[in-house]
Amino acid sequence: MGAGSGRPFAAGREQHLKSMVPRRLSSARSRRERSPLAWLVALMLVAAPLSACTTIADWFGKKDDVLSDDPADKLYNEGLFLLNQKKDFKAAAKKFEEVDRQHPYSDWARKALIMSAYAYYESREYEDAVTAAKRYVTLHPGSSDAAYAQYLIGASYFDQIADVSRDQQRTEKAMQALDEVVRKFPATEYAASAKKKIDVARDQLAGKEMTIGRYYLETRNFSGAINRFKVVVTQYQTTRHVEEALMRLAEAYMALGIADEAQTAAAVLGHNFPDSRWYKDAYAIVKSGGIEPRENEGSWISRAFRKLG
Repeated sequence: MGAGSGRPFAAGREQHLKSMVPRRLSSARSRRERSPLAWLVALMLVAAPLSACTTIADWFGKKDDVLSDDPADKLYNEGLFLLNQKKDFKAAAKKFEEVDRQHPYSDWARKALIMSAYAYYESREYEDAVTAAKRYVTLHPGSSDAAYAQYLIGASYFDQIADVSRDQQRTEKAMQALDEVVRKFPATEYAASAKKKIDVARDQLAGKEMTIGRYYLETRNFSGAINRFKVVVTQYQTTRHVEEALMRLAEAYMALGIADEAQTAAAVLGHNFPDSRWYKDAYAIVKSGGIEPRENEGSWISRAFRKLG
């Protein structure tokens, strides 16, 4: 534009265009059945404010601005490089996601999806790891990597298990996901690892019940305490907490004057764990009431251990 151009010139040109709108629209309308694209171009030229720098390329975009997809194998290998060499797990996960985004139906996308789940797991982005792994299991349930994807779900929850004083929702989710590994993929290496994690998770849940039960004992809520210790005896019998749970049952039942159940708790403890330090305490508790440990086979405690055997 020349030195004298500016807003006044632009305003005059815009006014000139406005005066031409009816004629141009009418002309374009008469031809739109023959050429829809010409109609669209004519409409844009009329409706948009023009300047000396406006071109058709400004509307449709320049050719150089069009983003082209990278090859799937290139993106995948870049993800591997970030994962293995740079140890930048988060960036690697994003790169693997690009494979899936740009090439969603390729075999590379399937491989990249499980790798993104692993990369997120390594970066401790557990929610993203679970999301990616669940998507993999849904899309590729028959794949050779399905067992590992399911294992990653369980491991992600497992690594977030809080101490027994806090909510154990993630512990329960970990057990459910890991149990799926054992049930659906029993012959894989992941099943053995899943079993070990399940044992730890079960011990954690039992510990939570014991913590609440002890609190009820301290506050003399003996019925509440018994209910908690009962959960440990019936549901988490293979954990290390069951010995103490039996002793605490003897303690709570003696406090309520239910000597028969106290005797049974002590007797079952002595029979199954004769060298336990908790049996010594249970024995002392029932002896303090002038009675001896004696098992009543009709008791729920006795039935629970017979069922286990």
